[in-house]
Amino acid sequence: MSDDKVLIVMTSGPDTPRRCATPFFMATLAAAMDYDVTMFFTIDGTLLLKKGLAETIFPKAGGKSVGAFLKETLEAGVKMMACSASTELHDLVPEDLIEGVKMMGGASLWQIAEDCKTVLSF
Repeated sequence: MSDDKVLIVMTSGPDTPRRCATPFFMATLAAAMDYDVTMFFTIDGTLLLKKGLAETIFPKAGGKSVGAFLKETLEAGVKMMACSASTELHDLVPEDLIEGVKMMGGASLWQIAEDCKTVLSF
């Protein structure tokens, strides 16, 4: 286990917009605190990685889009991984996803989690 690694598992997606901003905010905050942060997207969370979709989701009317939070998270150096089974579930191919996302199998989640000090799930 590494004391500086954090994993955030994102299962919430477009149908629950109020749950979509906080994981990105927490990831960006952890990166600013010098943690090595990985976000793993599965179930409906994977949809947030579809090009252009996050920009259409607003957790609060008149507030920032999930896309704005996602962009800040990427700029902070957070690693983003999409579950390959989840992308298949939603008929997504790698070309449908935003730049910088890696496709990973479900077993990767276990390997990453085992090496992390902290695991959060949204």
